[in-house]
Amino acid sequence: MLRRKIYNDLLDWKNKRKEEKVKKCLLVKGARQVGKSFIIKEFGKNEYKSFVCIDFFRQPALKSIFDGDLTSEEVLKRLTANIRDFRLIPGDTLIFLDEIQRCGNARTAIKFLAEDLRFDVISSGSLMGLTYGEDDDEEVEAPESVPVGYESQITMYSLDFEEFLWAYGYDEAAISVLRSYYESGETVPESIHKKYESLFREYMVVGGMPEVVADFAENKDFNRVNTIQNDIIAEYRDDISKHAKGKEKQLVRMCYDAVPKQLAKELKKFQYSTVERGQTRRKYGGSVQWLRDSEIVNACYNIREPYLPLMANAKDDQFKLYINDTGLLCCMYGFETKLALLNDTLKGNARGGIYENIISECLLKRGYTLYYYKPDSEHEIEFLIEKNGEVIPVEVKAGNNPTPSLNNFIKDFSPSLTYKFIGGRNGKVGAKTTLPHYFVMFI
Repeated sequence: MLRRKIYNDLLDWKNKRKEEKVKKCLLVKGARQVGKSFIIKEFGKNEYKSFVCIDFFRQPALKSIFDGDLTSEEVLKRLTANIRDFRLIPGDTLIFLDEIQRCGNARTAIKFLAEDLRFDVISSGSLMGLTYGEDDDEEVEAPESVPVGYESQITMYSLDFEEFLWAYGYDEAAISVLRSYYESGETVPESIHKKYESLFREYMVVGGMPEVVADFAENKDFNRVNTIQNDIIAEYRDDISKHAKGKEKQLVRMCYDAVPKQLAKELKKFQYSTVERGQTRRKYGGSVQWLRDSEIVNACYNIREPYLPLMANAKDDQFKLYINDTGLLCCMYGFETKLALLNDTLKGNARGGIYENIISECLLKRGYTLYYYKPDSEHEIEFLIEKNGEVIPVEVKAGNNPTPSLNNFIKDFSPSLTYKFIGGRNGKVGAKTTLPHYFVMFI
């Protein structure tokens, strides 16, 4: 089984509910194929004496459990009547409601189930970021009432680089050695640097989708990787066809296919005209929002001024889009691009776009919200993050080129810390901390 960090988040929620009597269920959100159902099932089997999974996609008849009175007592009665081997063990029972978007009454019932501390409830589903009005799937049911105040929510992503290393067999001791160089500022030895830079390029190509990582860890076959990734991309496109409404189906698909093209050109913001010549936000703005809500792309907004809070300074009409998993992005570019990236021979703007995508993905998985800063036509800081009570600029270079934009930012705003990610080793001069790409897993 792949080791996932979110398992500890599930444990934290369970412990708070048990020890602090927190009356909240848990909703696990995230894009398709990131491993939500699998990890919740493993958690239920390992951490509870009694565990039941109700999958409303595969078991639609079980929606009847949530017909009628939605008090916990009545729901439990109907649950025991429909699932013969279910046992309620007070304080040690987990009910997993999978594909909950297909049962509106189950979503409504969360507020009543949350108050019953004899059992815990985790729910999950596909495209949970979409509002019910955005979803054209006839099987998706809107709840009568959304359980505001009775539900904690966490987002799950594909594997980050550290989880990827775990899948490769690297243990805590090996990673802690690498972490020590980051924390001390001591330069990483060349031999260690070459190994991890190569592993990071493999991570970029393989990506973090659990099915892909598990298969590659076992078979070390990039052709198999490519096949599985193409299947996932096909599923995403099928989701667009099934869930986007009316004419949005084609527009959303066009926007999705435009993202890798725009990254390859290193455009300074998302341009609707590259989706369709002469078109604007008026036609495609809703399609971009659909992609964001589905969590198959990540948005990064331009900032007017680099001051806290960044969200208050964001320009709603100026943003970049990144593919949610860089392995899928590389698959979209084709096998030869993957090969060139692995061999570190890739040239042109696409190289920079791929490195931007991977750093954006890693920052998001570290809990940062994505912003960038482009004060004029000559300068740009790829990312700004909020850390330790200030705004920290993050410069991304595929190689180790000069950074006039970062130098100007330091001159104008005097940050106490900046990051420059490069293809070389780490170092520090004044406020500028230069880091190899793989150190992004520590910031």
